[in-house]
Amino acid sequence: NNLIQQTSPPGDNDKQPQHERDMWSVRRGAVRCAAARRCLAGPLARRGFGNDSGAIVDGKPRDSVTVAVPATSANMGPGFDTIGIALNVWNTMTVERSDKLDIIVTGEGEGKVPVDENNLIVSSVRKAFESVGEEMPPLKYTCHNRIPFARGLGSSSAGICAGLLAGLVLSGKEVPVWGHEMFLQVACEIEGHPDNVAPAIYGGIQLGMHTGERWLSSRVQTPHGLQAIVFIPESIGETKVARAVLPEHLSYEQAVYNISRTAFLVNAMNTNNLADLKYATQDALHQPQRSSQFPHMNAVIEAAMEAGAHCAYLSGAGPSIMALTSSAAGDVFTQKAGERNEQVVADAMAKAAEAIGVPGKIFLTEPTQRGAHVVAADPPFSDKGRINIFREAGVV
Repeated sequence: NNLIQQTSPPGDNDKQPQHERDMWSVRRGAVRCAAARRCLAGPLARRGFGNDSGAIVDGKPRDSVTVAVPATSANMGPGFDTIGIALNVWNTMTVERSDKLDIIVTGEGEGKVPVDENNLIVSSVRKAFESVGEEMPPLKYTCHNRIPFARGLGSSSAGICAGLLAGLVLSGKEVPVWGHEMFLQVACEIEGHPDNVAPAIYGGIQLGMHTGERWLSSRVQTPHGLQAIVFIPESIGETKVARAVLPEHLSYEQAVYNISRTAFLVNAMNTNNLADLKYATQDALHQPQRSSQFPHMNAVIEAAMEAGAHCAYLSGAGPSIMALTSSAAGDVFTQKAGERNEQVVADAMAKAAEAIGVPGKIFLTEPTQRGAHVVAADPPFSDKGRINIFREAGVV
């Protein structure tokens, strides 16, 4: 089926212990979120690009940096503006010091995204420099995009996180991590909510909220073997248009409906009780209201469920539809075809959309526990010959 594209990540997921995975550290070549928030921040922060002092600390500026950021699917049904999942579909970007602004874009969005100061990546790099009290120099940007543009898969959040990470690395500044999550604060300030930027930064399934003082994130367990099938229409969807149809007031009945299902969603993931996802991804706050914008939504969701998916929902503000399946047992790459049903679900979703005249394509992928990270830098982070930090592209 030429509609189906098997995606692959730029590298394997991190294998660090949880306390190391939970720290965002550019010096280690990756953004890692913070159980260091809980007790281990001090010694771990000193090993990373972040710090737990609450202050911005001078480090070593770089001449160039290459970063990778994953796609994300927000809301997951009932978790409106609150929960999102990172997917193994990646944008990569190299930013290097130059004598003038230069932007090269290939892949998704080529010829459609701005290639001047209005580019979201450029403004995010500028925000990173401003956040650490530095002036942004002229830069050259080389972007290769695999995340579909304006389809509800976090392309804007990927641009924000890529720009912020690249800007911080180039500036050489270490920013507060434990108890501060400065990276998350700045990203949410630009995006307005955490459901895409939190998984883009930290990977996996992330919860996000505002405490009244700052943005806070927390990781949800991702069941092993989970597969993601995404139907991506050819037409784009604008978030501001999708939000315009939402009502200003909700009933207690609607609120309770979503609260109960969001609780079941988190519990289903944490306990690997995937049978509950059928109900746990139902929604009353935004999907019914947006169905008039997306005539394919209900038909594609129903087709996915009838074909054996655990669940299906509108991805972010749409128009993409996301379905989740899992394997019967064992590693997904060593199973017999009968043990896996993602191809069946993908075909059913594509046919349902075709039947109502909505052309599109299917991505087959999976969640990634890895978020935004550095692929390469110049000068490198490695002390070559003594300490060599390896990533998918080689030594960082």
